Amino acid sequence: MPLVLGVTGSIATGKSHLCQYIVQKYGAVHGDADKLVHRMYDPGKPGFDRIVAEFGPEVIGTDGMIDRKVIGSKVFGNAERMRALTTAIGDIGGEMHRVIDEWRATLPNDTIAILEAVNLIEAGYSAWCDATWLVGADYDVALPRLMARNNFSEPEARQRLDAARKWQDRAPASDRIFLNNGTLQDLERETDEAVTEALAQFRAGNLPPIRYAQWFEETREEREAAQRAAAAKKGAAS
Repeated sequence: MPLVLGVTGSIATGKSHLCQYIVQKYGAVHGDADKLVHRMYDPGKPGFDRIVAEFGPEVIGTDGMIDRKVIGSKVFGNAERMRALTTAIGDIGGEMHRVIDEWRATLPNDTIAILEAVNLIEAGYSAWCDATWLVGADYDVALPRLMARNNFSEPEARQRLDAARKWQDRAPASDRIFLNNGTLQDLERETDEAVTEALAQFRAGNLPPIRYAQWFEETREEREAAQRAAAAKKGAAS
């Protein structure tokens, strides 16, 4: 059975570099939640038809696939349309759970499997992982990274960062936090330490309880109140 790590973090924090480093150095199996979701609306799948019905045929690209840039422009900054897209795609949580179950059933002992997801904690995927690792970076560090990586202007980069959840909000549900304000070499050294410790605990059968479980209970009332408020707002709008 593998050690399943959930890795999360906002844009331009370095979470993908951390994941790829573990893949390359430790032979980890890696699942990118975004790519797994994209496969759920390939042509011929129910998600494809539902998205076209919801957003119109203009979301179909010249290659016959859903054009993610077009669909992104329709939902960015609009929570209601984002919910409509999520509903159209299908049971995303069920797909993530299926992937993790498959890893646990088929991968050999001492393998590392990584589920990388921006919304790992919020969507509840952390509950199925042996540990949640959070990669964060301070705003003033992430800003120039995002501008350079995506060729964004400063206002464009600030818009993306301002729309993203702060890493501090996810910290209470995370078992390990990597504050990636330094070099990639610094991040890799810290990753080596974390992998060595996690594998030793996993092999000895003494991984600590996941912090997500405690966070989930402590924030239950707050989350339920937010859900009721969102439902009321949706009802008023309709």
